[in-house]
Amino acid sequence: MTPQDQWIFQKERILAWLRAGFAVVAVAVIQFNPARVARFPLLSYISLGSFLIYSLVILYFTVRARADSKKIGLATTCLDLIWVSLIVFSTGGSATPFFVYYFFPVITASSRYGIKGGLSAAIAGVALYGFIRFDFDWDDSLGIDRFIVRSVYLVVLAYIFGFLSEFEKKQNQKLLALSKTAGEVATLEERRRIMQQLHDGLLQSLATHILRLETCRKYLIESPQQLEQELRSMEDDSRTSMKVIRQFLAGKEIQPFPPGMLLEKLKDDLKFMRDRLGLRVILEAEPEDLNIPDEIERELYYVLREGLMNVTRHSHASQAEIFLKQNGTEVYGTLSDDGVGFEVAAATNGSGLGLNTMKERIKKLGGEFFIDPAPGKGTKISFVLPLQLL
Repeated sequence: MTPQDQWIFQKERILAWLRAGFAVVAVAVIQFNPARVARFPLLSYISLGSFLIYSLVILYFTVRARADSKKIGLATTCLDLIWVSLIVFSTGGSATPFFVYYFFPVITASSRYGIKGGLSAAIAGVALYGFIRFDFDWDDSLGIDRFIVRSVYLVVLAYIFGFLSEFEKKQNQKLLALSKTAGEVATLEERRRIMQQLHDGLLQSLATHILRLETCRKYLIESPQQLEQELRSMEDDSRTSMKVIRQFLAGKEIQPFPPGMLLEKLKDDLKFMRDRLGLRVILEAEPEDLNIPDEIERELYYVLREGLMNVTRHSHASQAEIFLKQNGTEVYGTLSDDGVGFEVAAATNGSGLGLNTMKERIKKLGGEFFIDPAPGKGTKISFVLPLQLL
């Protein structure tokens, strides 16, 4: 059930309780003042008693049975008008104290159907009351001016409550639209978070496996011993990836990057590139023991790892260099290689080099990201990150 449907059912329950309250009050009034039923005593008791029973039945259906609000709303509006007219007629006609009961079907119709529904109920009530007022001879009949004033009451009340009801519906529609938009944004954000987690852990691990498989192909004949070591290492990494996948599917938080291990993780990656791929990589850090907040450190590692993967897959470089420098307020870093370089326009329009992802990570942390490619002479990527998150 949508929030709007819940509110409609709640409103119908409130109206049902009010109707039951009106019925009980009417019976109590007659008990305190029996003179009101002197002219039509049997009809008065029948109309009041049946109205009470009818009110309790509607209350039961709205509270327990959850009846269709549209069907029951139209039916009860018509029945309310008929029953109120019967009570008014049997308890004194134009001098009855129960004229105010016409307010109830007018208010309910306005709350359900807006201005048009409220005015229709008001006009029907005026017509029924006019028939009672002018087609029967009452000893204590009221003048035409009182009838006009009461009719204006009903019409004005119908317009006011109808206007408020339509205003409420419009506001609810706006809130539902905003809620839907917020839900879509939250879904996209969650999808983006999942994609980033997959990219950080699983996809980069698969990319590393591909590089290792290429290395294994080279070792297949040349060095069976190194091939065995590489295959064992890939087996361990695959088991770790399977464990991460299980945690991810179980809804557990994944932390593939341990805090405080930036330089150690980079050294492991560089060792593999040096020993298995023949790429000479230099890592320099000032100071040697960096002290970077955990979230910034994690994002920084994934940026540098993405850059290193691009170097190994696309640059055809023989050497790469990573330089990191930390001061009191920010971290400065560069990743450069002596490869073939590239054109920035071609690399950032979906060619898959991962530069957009790297840039988004740096921007998310409030930093600046720069690319300095030199086709045929290599590439230099640099960034500046504040140590305090925005």
